[in-house]
Order: sequence, then C-alpha cells, then structure tokens
Amino acid sequence: MPHDTPLIATVVAGLGLAFVFGTIAQRFRVPPLVGYLIAGVAVGPFTPGFVADQALATELAELGIILLMFGVGLHFSLNDLLSVRAIAVPGAIAQIAVATLLGLGLALVMGWTVGAGLVFGLALSVASTVVLLRALQERRLMDTERGKIAVGWLIVEDLAMVLALVLFPAVASFQGGDGAALTSDPLAARFGLGLTGVLALTLIKIAVFIALMLVVGRRLIPWALHYIAHTGSRELFRLAVLAIALCIAFGATKLFGVSLALGAFFAGMMLRESPLSQRAAQETLPLRDAFAVLFFVSVGMLFDPLSVVREPWPFLATLFVIVVGKSLAALLIVVLFRHPMATALMISASLAQIGEFSFILAELGVALNLLPKAGRDLILAGAIFSIMLNPLVFAVVDWLTARLENPQAASPTAATSETIPVTDLQDHTILVGYGRVGSIVGDALHQRNAPFLAVEASDDMVANLKQRGIEALMGNAARASVLRATNPAGARSLVIAIPEAFEAGQIVEQARAANADIRIIARAHSDAEVDHLKGLGADIVIMGEREIARGMIEELDRRHSGAVTQNGASAREDSAA
Repeated sequence: MPHDTPLIATVVAGLGLAFVFGTIAQRFRVPPLVGYLIAGVAVGPFTPGFVADQALATELAELGIILLMFGVGLHFSLNDLLSVRAIAVPGAIAQIAVATLLGLGLALVMGWTVGAGLVFGLALSVASTVVLLRALQERRLMDTERGKIAVGWLIVEDLAMVLALVLFPAVASFQGGDGAALTSDPLAARFGLGLTGVLALTLIKIAVFIALMLVVGRRLIPWALHYIAHTGSRELFRLAVLAIALCIAFGATKLFGVSLALGAFFAGMMLRESPLSQRAAQETLPLRDAFAVLFFVSVGMLFDPLSVVREPWPFLATLFVIVVGKSLAALLIVVLFRHPMATALMISASLAQIGEFSFILAELGVALNLLPKAGRDLILAGAIFSIMLNPLVFAVVDWLTARLENPQAASPTAATSETIPVTDLQDHTILVGYGRVGSIVGDALHQRNAPFLAVEASDDMVANLKQRGIEALMGNAARASVLRATNPAGARSLVIAIPEAFEAGQIVEQARAANADIRIIARAHSDAEVDHLKGLGADIVIMGEREIARGMIEELDRRHSGAVTQNGASAREDSAA
C-alpha cells in the first residue's frame, strides 16, 4: 500500500492544527477562525517544518465554499433576493467602483500599470463569502432584513466577479498582458470575439443558467429529493443532497462560466421550494463546517509573514482600503438609501474583509502578466489581516449600534445603564426563539392569554409578532443587555426554544443569576447537551428523541391496556355464559 498520501496528510494536518490553534484562540476569547488562519501559516511553505499540499488545500476549500453557499440558498428564497435588489444591486456596484478606484490609485502610486491597478482594486473590492456568512450566522442575522441585504449584496459582488474573470483575458491583450493564451471562454477564442462580444456572451450564458434553474431546476430538484426521501434511506438522502449541490455547481462552472459558489447558491435556492429543505440543510452542516475550516487553513498557507516586514507601508495602505475605505463607502451608500444606521454599520462591517474571489483574481492577474507578484502578496496579506480584524470590527459596530440606540449610554455616568428599555411585564414567561418549536409554545401561551415576551433575531418575525399584539424583542438573548430587557428577575419562567446549546447555556447561566426561583425549560439534541444545560441551572431539558420515544411507549401502553381490558371483558362474558 502506498504511503505517499498528500491528500490525507493535508486534511489531517489542516484539521488537527486548526483544532489546536482554534481551541487556544477560544480560550483567550478570540474567534476560532484566527486559530485556523494561524494553523494554515504553520503548515504553509513560508514556515519551517511540515508543508501541506497547497493546491489540494485550495481545492478542498472550494468544496467548503460550494456546500456553504448551497446551505445559504436553502435559507434564502428568490423573493428574499428580489426584495433587496433596490439596494443590493446599485449598492454593490457603487461599492465595487469606489474600492476599485482606491486600489487603482494605490497601484499607480506604487508605479504599477493601469491594468495591474484594476486587478488589484477589484481584488480588494469583493468580500469573502465564508467570513461574511459565518459572521451573520454567529449573530443570528441571516433571517433579518440586514442579513438579507448583506447576502444579496454578496450575490451581486459574485456576479460582478464572474464577469471580471471572463473579461480579464480580453483586457490583458489591451494592457500588454498575455490575454490570448488564457482566454477563458472557448467560444470567444474560436470566433475571436472582442471585449464587447465577450461581455455579451457572458451575460447571455448567465441569463440562460438562471432561467434554466428557475424553469427546470425549481421543479426537478425538489422532485428528485422527494423521490429519494421516499426510499427511506437516510444515507441515500444525504448523498443526494451532496450530489445535487456539487454537480450543479460544477456544471454551472463548466457549461455557463458561472462561479462554483453562485451555482451552488442557486441549487440551494431552488431546493428551498421543497419541505425537505430543512433536513437537507442539517445533513450538509457537518461537512460545511469541516470544509469551511479548511478554507481558512488554505488562506493561511498562502501568507508569507515576512512580506509585511519587507513592505510595511504598502501593506498598511492596502489594509486601510479594505477595512476603512470600502466599508465607509458601503456605509454611506446604505445611509443614502435611507436605511437605519444600524443596518448601514452592519453591512459595512460585513464587507470589511476580502477572501476567496480576491485570491482567484490575484492568481489570474499574475498568470496574465497584469499583476506583479508583489500585488498578489499584498492581497494575501490584506485578506489575512482583514479576516483577523473582522471580529473586532463587528465588536466596534455592536458598541456603536448600542450607543446610537441609546445616546445616554455613551456618557460615563450611564456606562452601566440599560441600552434597551426593560419590559413592564411581571410574573411572565420569557420565550427565546420563535421558530418551529418556539412558535408552537408561543401560540399556546397566546391562546391562554398568559403574559409572555418573545425574543427573536428576525426583524420580520418581530414585526409580525407586534402586529398580533405580542410583545417581542429583537436581538440575541445571550447578550446581557438583551436578556436584562426581558426582566428575568420578575419573570415566572424561561423557555429556551433555540437549538444552539452553547448559546442556550449562556442564557441559562445569566437568567439563573438574575432570578434563583425562575423555572427554566430548554431543549437539547444530545445527552451531553442535556447535562451541560442542567449543570448551568436549567430545571427541565427536553430532548426531542426522548419525547418521541416516550410518545411511542405511551401509545403502546394505551393500546396494550385497551387490549387487556377487552380480553378481560371477553373472558368474563365466556365465564358468565
């Protein structure tokens, strides 16, 4: 058996070191993704010791991006995308233009050509899919209006980058690069299409792909998954979900020139039409997380730490364009569209980094002899440090948002005051999460006229609850200010209906500290989660599988006792006869 296994070595080293450094980062209250990036640097070619296969790591990371965007599509309907088009389309285009101009100006100052400056500026303009979605998911913002705008903005950026990747070879021939050798579209190369022809062909192919997905995919994908689900094989269902995501993403790239991420996104969006979309999302979650980790590791492998020391000022200028320049442009654009400042701050923070498309643009620019290798190094360094700084940017945005919502909180004397008004409810129930589980509990409480307060992260859900006359608070109940606003000290009970056990544990701990007598009911998915939540102070932790089993046993007992009673009556009748 051969022992030369670069794929296995890359996966083992990447995931193993990511676990070690991620744990250390978490211990020091730093986001784990910082540890994943450091793990990539450790196994990269610029540090001593073991060097993983960089090409394999990059391809594994692409799998993660496909699965991640497929998962986003499962939660993002076509109506959601169309609902934010008024700001996402012009906003993304304007922000790309501003960031590109900033990058072009910096390139010209460094003595590069206009072509190099355009590649450099475009690479600095597009945010990382993985980082942006991770940030939204961690803050439970995916289903909010702000989250939908951010995802729609990201989709427009991806479409723009698809066009850029197709047009670069044509542009290179006008800028003294080697465009003819790398014309990406075979039809354009065969018929000798110019810049206008390539652009028109690309737009036609993207339109055909989207139309095909809307007309055929919208019916075929849900039907195929339903057929597999009826076979009763969970293994086959999981395989079907992965096959659909990967095959459509790969086919979209090869046949229509659409990016892998965008193809996977549309596949997930079409599958959302099926009631099985939630199950499909759950089945792909473990693989999405594992390959997302490999994405960060692969980014770290590209980084040469000494490049920052060799060129400190260009690096700082690049980082300024990414974190401050384009973020400020996004902030002003959202404000001009008359959206709340909180939305503008969140969008600007989401875009204050660059990622996978930037690397692809940089590599293509170098291959076309448009971008110098120093430019690629600056893009990589900017990506690494902007990703590492992104959690800090979000922390600053959270602080600013709280101060904007309550200006008095900015004063030293009000530093410890509430940033959110506390409810007037007393002897009430606090319901955290109004999803599939929480909505059933909430409806029952509402029908009984029992006083309760719902805490939900979705803007739309909170607005809907308030229209029904139900008091609702938008936010993450794990945050001290949000939980404090629910008045746990005066509450009778707390129902935690969200599935995230670690977040639920923080809520349990804070609520128990505020009210020793409050009755806390939570949900869990495993015995370990049950023990974790009970150890923090939950009175009752309900695990779905256990309740299903108890219901089955009760039904068996009821049927059995009925049969015994009937048999006993028959025996008495026979005896009497």
